[in-house]
Amino acid sequence: MRLFIAGWFFLLTLTPAAVRAETSWPQFRGPDGQGHSRAVGVPLRWSEKENIVWKTPIVGRGWSSPVVEDGKIWLTTVIEQAATPEERERGLASVPKTGQYEVVGRVEMFAICLDAKTGRILRQIKLTESDDPEPIHPLNSFASPTPVVEAGRVYCHFGTYGTFCLDTVSGQVLWQRQLRIRHYVGPGSSPILYKNLLILTCDGADRQYVAALDKHTGEIVWQRDRPPLRTDNPDFKKSFSTPLIIRVAGRDQCVVPGPQWVVAYDPASGAPLWRFDHGNGFSLAPRPVYDGRCVFICTGFGRTSLLAIRVDAAGAGDVTASHIAWRSRKQVPRRPSPIVVGGRVLSVSDMGILTCYDAATGEAIWHKRMPGNFSASPLAVDGRLYFSNQEGRTTVLAPGDTYQELAQNDLDGQIMASLAVVDNDLLLRTDTHLYRIGE
Repeated sequence: MRLFIAGWFFLLTLTPAAVRAETSWPQFRGPDGQGHSRAVGVPLRWSEKENIVWKTPIVGRGWSSPVVEDGKIWLTTVIEQAATPEERERGLASVPKTGQYEVVGRVEMFAICLDAKTGRILRQIKLTESDDPEPIHPLNSFASPTPVVEAGRVYCHFGTYGTFCLDTVSGQVLWQRQLRIRHYVGPGSSPILYKNLLILTCDGADRQYVAALDKHTGEIVWQRDRPPLRTDNPDFKKSFSTPLIIRVAGRDQCVVPGPQWVVAYDPASGAPLWRFDHGNGFSLAPRPVYDGRCVFICTGFGRTSLLAIRVDAAGAGDVTASHIAWRSRKQVPRRPSPIVVGGRVLSVSDMGILTCYDAATGEAIWHKRMPGNFSASPLAVDGRLYFSNQEGRTTVLAPGDTYQELAQNDLDGQIMASLAVVDNDLLLRTDTHLYRIGE
């Protein structure tokens, strides 16, 4: 318990200037990519009638989370047309018969920019379209990957349908690149920035590789095929996780989970550093998290596991036998990412079973059933933990070695996107609106 509290005490004892507000939320799961914010004064309670700064309708469908830079919010969406009976028949014939699929007709893909203070839509930029999109999983969208933003540039990714770099002032498309793969159930992995590179995970049913583009031009700087897979079933070759950059012994590693393997690459060159065979998992969606000793990986569909892998293995090749710290197979999420706070790993399963683990040993300290189903990843901010379910409820907890619920907050609509933070407020996207929540 002492270690758990110490992690939060550290966050709350930084200089006031460092923790007062979160002015930039550049990527999926925030500045560190792991769902942590240093903001204080974040609202504890809200509803449709309480603590809503603004509420803006968002056209189309998209589960991408909002990102923030220079007072502007960016997200993506797709406007869909219903499929004709012929389009539906053709689409279902192109994918395995064992999965769940939704077939739509023509789709148009957009980037949307909003003013963070007022919620006013500043731009709605059409980026691309498809007259024959692949079938998609009913819980996915064609705009699920979260953009990544930096000063002057935003990068929007739609998987096989294209990657686009926009000028954040003019809205002009500066470059675009298409890396084709077969998703089978739609795109999911978000792009990340590393120095002058935009890194993309391309784990398709047909091809599996990781690519890094020059962020200024969109040209491919490096591209690395994934390790060979045991399966011949294309459906078991796809994956949707977002990479995480970590620093180990003075060296950066880009950790990229995928089907069967977790691989760490040198982000500058793409050279593989180590790999770990996690089993036969596929369709991995959760982003890794890191506590300074281990990376924690959820292995997707199949016999799902939460793995703790030691990362002191740069250049060590296959570390499957030597670098596993612990494994749990109980109530592991397939969609929400876990979160690490103060020596504890917390994860909520898709069906709402929340588990708190000792990060060092893997011991399950407590379990709690929360109502609803979960896809969004949790947020740690202001000494609290925020978990949003698909049914529109966000449950706020106090960290600790027992379950301590502080609030339940309900909004109209479905929540699939993860929370973001701007200044001292929350940004929450439902299937119909973007909210700014503040006191």
